[in-house]
Amino acid sequence: MFPNTLTTIARSLLASSLLSLPLAAATETDPSDGFLALQPEGIKNLGIQYELVEAKDFERTIFAVGHIREVPQNHSVLSSRIAGRIIEVRVFEGDRVKKGDVLVKVESRQPGSPPPVIELKAPRDGLVLASHIRLGEPVEPEKELLDIVDLTEVWATAQVPEDAVSQIKPGTKAHIRIPALGGEMIDGELLRFDTKADRAGGTIGAIFRVPNQTLRVRPGMRTEFSIVTSTRKNVMAVPREALQGDEANRVVYVKHLDIKNAFTRLPVETGESNDRYVEIVKGLFPGDEVVTKGSYALSFSSGSGISLKEALDAAHGHEHNADGSEMTAEQRTAKEKQSNPNDGSASLSPTVILLACSTGLLLVLLVVTSVRHSIAMKQVLSERESAE
Repeated sequence: MFPNTLTTIARSLLASSLLSLPLAAATETDPSDGFLALQPEGIKNLGIQYELVEAKDFERTIFAVGHIREVPQNHSVLSSRIAGRIIEVRVFEGDRVKKGDVLVKVESRQPGSPPPVIELKAPRDGLVLASHIRLGEPVEPEKELLDIVDLTEVWATAQVPEDAVSQIKPGTKAHIRIPALGGEMIDGELLRFDTKADRAGGTIGAIFRVPNQTLRVRPGMRTEFSIVTSTRKNVMAVPREALQGDEANRVVYVKHLDIKNAFTRLPVETGESNDRYVEIVKGLFPGDEVVTKGSYALSFSSGSGISLKEALDAAHGHEHNADGSEMTAEQRTAKEKQSNPNDGSASLSPTVILLACSTGLLLVLLVVTSVRHSIAMKQVLSERESAE
């Protein structure tokens, strides 16, 4: 029984030693942090976009909300000079008209056979903002038939806190965001303030002149303002969407200089911020390309599993260290010695040497116990034969 037990123990210890060898070797690999490589399909699916890091004019801004309204001087009303009945309507709300276009025909109440018909023409270029008529209904000279507005320029009114009014003046610029148009940004210029403040809200209306040649901006649309109060020159800044992480640990993803579809996650120190940009005090250099659109998705992406060393080896055609640095001649020689099992000069770690010695002793023990077990079996067989 003793030889069998000893053999079992030896085999168990040998198996444990052999299993622990690759684990010990694996702990010596330290993959670099902050490196991420994606397949081309991943770049496309995430919609990755970049912006070049460079010094720019950095604007200090005040945030406000408001709405779009028409310019009063650009609003015209169409009416009839005589009483009568609507016999033809050629336009509807939302239609564009040119000055002089016939829009409505009115049959006069004056006697005649047939009765006189008056054509009502557009007083200006513009958009039919509202219609107050229906075919066949009677009209009087004081009745408003159509509202026609020229929307090639509109006003955007911001509700500015009273304590911020001293920081802005006529001519001040503002970046105006319109949520109804998908967050489209347009620029406006302060024309003047409203004649009175909102006492309950503690604000006063600031009217900005906004060009609108496309006519996409319509009266009543909600707006968000970033009103520029001052500008700093030569400030390193990146778009707000490029920043990831929390307030204490801000990071950006930078396009790798050598490896295609690869990025480096870099910690940065930030300064001032406005509605669009954040000042970078430390961590980036001019010429870096930071990921803007898609940076949030990158923070959750596991990439392709390619390490920085593997990517650089493939890109440059020679070996690198795990941290991405060039492997020196001495490091390459040492690696070759470690990879050559017949080279007695190859250095081994103490853990590997200890495991190798333990494995050798266990092998000897296993052989000895096997021989003793074989001898014992032969003796048993010999005694049985003698007894017979």
